[in-house]
Amino acid sequence: MNTPAKPRRPASPPPSPPAAAQATATDTLIHNLGMAGLIPFVGLMLLMWVVNAEALPYVALSMVCYAALIASFLGGIHWGVVWVRQSGAPGMPPLSHEAANRHLWWGIAPSLLAWPGMLMPEYAALPWLGTLLLGCYMVDRKLLAASGLGHWLTLRFRLSGVAALCCFIAAGAI
Repeated sequence: MNTPAKPRRPASPPPSPPAAAQATATDTLIHNLGMAGLIPFVGLMLLMWVVNAEALPYVALSMVCYAALIASFLGGIHWGVVWVRQSGAPGMPPLSHEAANRHLWWGIAPSLLAWPGMLMPEYAALPWLGTLLLGCYMVDRKLLAASGLGHWLTLRFRLSGVAALCCFIAAGAI
């Protein structure tokens, strides 16, 4: 007997991992990407000590530009904090008007402070930018902790410390 074939149901999507597993995977990715962001700092710092005199200005300029770029990124995080908190993200109450203002005003400060570093000679710019990276961490210790993001400060301390140290050591090669 020929029986009609049963219609096939579309395959259901695979079950998503539990929220805790997703958070752990995301935390791991954040950690790994943060550490990968140190590769240019460490690589350029080491390169500055071994390149010839003709190449040194180019390597130094690369280091200055990367440090300024990262400082600007650190400011942008604060705009993201405000957007997420003010958008009604689950489990995150909106920031007070004063707290949102602090994040937004600080969010533009690293870019504005990094800009003069890009105009300075590299021997002055690298210490300036290393100090700025440490200063960003110091401000973030207060602002991020007050916004419920203090659990990221250990990673930020490590990343900022290594990046700043690379800037200071690189300045010694000039």
